[in-house]
Amino acid sequence: MNIQELKEKIKTFIENLGYGLYDLEYKKKKNGSILTVYIDKDEDINIDDCVNVTHELSPYLDEIDPIEEEYMLEVASAGAEKELRTSDKVSKSVGKYVHVETYEQKMEGMLESFDGNELTLRIKNKAIKINYEDVNLIRLAIKF
Repeated sequence: MNIQELKEKIKTFIENLGYGLYDLEYKKKKNGSILTVYIDKDEDINIDDCVNVTHELSPYLDEIDPIEEEYMLEVASAGAEKELRTSDKVSKSVGKYVHVETYEQKMEGMLESFDGNELTLRIKNKAIKINYEDVNLIRLAIKF
């Protein structure tokens, strides 16, 4: 089974548990391979979420046996500063503090709005409009 097929199967399985699949990585290392499944949901992911998904996902993977060689399963959070890889993820992050990089600058502020083409970032008391096509990276950020 190729990685894209595996990703789709895991995505469907995890969604049925009430989570989203943020990403999936398979890395071969000297001491064995690791399949890392990054999960996401509207609220913050905690260790109990990772444990619960591991307990449910592990038997499912044993059943479908997608990888020929032995590997370790790791379930993890996408992180507090996860990248917002799709416009859908950006839309769901309106009202959150974000880090944005364009070719010309890097900035952090509150994401006030996003209409699919343009995002508005509130930095201090100033609203900055950024064309979404110009964004190289947008991720959640922690405000200190």
